[in-house]
Amino acid sequence: MQNLKRNINMGFRVTSEEQEMIKRRQEQTGIRNLRAYLLKMAVDGMVVNLDLSGVNECSRLLRIISNNINQLAKRANEGGNVYADEITGVKIQLGDIWEQQNKIIRSLAKILEVV
Repeated sequence: MQNLKRNINMGFRVTSEEQEMIKRRQEQTGIRNLRAYLLKMAVDGMVVNLDLSGVNECSRLLRIISNNINQLAKRANEGGNVYADEITGVKIQLGDIWEQQNKIIRSLAKILEVV
């Protein structure tokens, strides 16, 4: 018995339709364990499942622009030329990052509206 603090058993009955609805909602949250899902719902009243693909995309764009800026800085420090079109490219990439970040903020704002 690992979890001796949880020594009270609670249970309830549902119809087959309610069971299917619970399973669908559980699948939407990504929680695989039914007990964990039901406990989370009973204690907190909701489960928020965040899609972090936007954050991953923003991180990818930041890596790209960081590499480009480092290459330009290295060339400039070695006495090489940095061309206007390269600076324009970095500005465009920076705009893409801002756009992705704004998408993330808007999606988080929608989640907060629901809560």
